[in-house]
Amino acid sequence: MWLAATLLATVLQTGRTAMQQRLRHALSPNAAGFVRYAFGLPVALGAVLVIAVSGTPLPAPSLGFVLRIAVGGVAQIFGTEMLIRSFGLRDFAIGTTYSKSEAAQVAVLSALALGEALSALAWLGVALCFAGVAVLACRGDRSTLAGVLRAGGDRAMWTGMAAGAGFAVAAVCIRSASMSLGQDRPVVRALVTLATMNVLQTIGNSAWLAWQEPGALRAIGGVWRSSAVVGLLSVGGSAGWAIAMTLHNAAAVRTVGQVDLVLAFLVGRFAFKEVRVASEYLGAALVVGGVLVVLVGG
Repeated sequence: MWLAATLLATVLQTGRTAMQQRLRHALSPNAAGFVRYAFGLPVALGAVLVIAVSGTPLPAPSLGFVLRIAVGGVAQIFGTEMLIRSFGLRDFAIGTTYSKSEAAQVAVLSALALGEALSALAWLGVALCFAGVAVLACRGDRSTLAGVLRAGGDRAMWTGMAAGAGFAVAAVCIRSASMSLGQDRPVVRALVTLATMNVLQTIGNSAWLAWQEPGALRAIGGVWRSSAVVGLLSVGGSAGWAIAMTLHNAAAVRTVGQVDLVLAFLVGRFAFKEVRVASEYLGAALVVGGVLVVLVGG
């Protein structure tokens, strides 16, 4: 059951990101990210309502919980926008690969911010992950120092890494907020956390769009069908992760979840007609290998 839930979550997550890539041509990166929260909000609130009606007690959020969720929500908005921007700077598959450095960044951030020590094996995984990022950034020219130095100026790499950093901060904040609820049932904690974050993100991001991009909300209304699909896929994917991690070890779930990079390459090839070179496959393999080592060693 946990394996089916994990695989379903990865498929839904990849589908959501691919739909956001398509929306990038009709919406700004910020607006394309906004639809994830706004159109997923009714489903998330509906799930919490079902729990409440069933008689299951809901945890009482504290101020600390709300603050953590607010920080995590902003970080997730930032990460989503950077991910969508990275697609335009490079392409769907490589932008997704850069963002996969999230796991390594989460490990480092958790060690620094939460005092969760990493093993030597986990640090090796972090090194492998970032080596893969460097190979991807070099675009095949990795035989000379000049090629590596040129890669340091690759905007797609830095944007994709920024996306991973945003998702890493969001992951740490969400985990910390969820743990603060004190509810015995992880699924209830996860859904309450998700719904609270969606509320704050929708309010905050819509206010930002109304201020900075006055025509964005109207543009979203023009593609509401595709936007609604993004929202449904987003909530479905989040629920899948929550269920999988409730039924089985979180590290095993995240390890199986790395299959989404394979899906990203397939979507990039067949949906977006992206052409790969050998070094990109090597770089992607190093990133995934590093992530797996981090998960095993962490």
